[in-house]
Amino acid sequence: MNSSLLKFDEMILFRNTMRITEGHLHAFKRAIIEAVEFVEKNGPQLMVQTFIDEQRMLATSYQLYPDSEAVIEHWRLADPYIAKVMEHCVVAEFQIHGDPSVAVLERMRPMLDDGRATLTPRLAGFLRL
Repeated sequence: MNSSLLKFDEMILFRNTMRITEGHLHAFKRAIIEAVEFVEKNGPQLMVQTFIDEQRMLATSYQLYPDSEAVIEHWRLADPYIAKVMEHCVVAEFQIHGDPSVAVLERMRPMLDDGRATLTPRLAGFLRL
């Protein structure tokens, strides 16, 4: 994607912290790798990075989207991969950074309502490619 076409004020950054189910570490890793490989080839994200703390059985995933439409497109394309990952973990905390559309917020509503997700509007920034 040409960076000159990006509207930086529309970008959305997700930070998802997942608690890995005991005994599921290797299956979780396989599911994450498969999901990231799929998204790298087919997804609209500008960036995906996943980190794992095996000692504490926590993983953190960062995903940067150009806009809300890309988030919705990712969900449409990757739902089977997301479901496979979720067989091996629970969401401990989900941070939404940016100003997502009503449609994105509605999908996130259960986690926003139960306190697992938080929303932080964008103030300023840039992207260097």
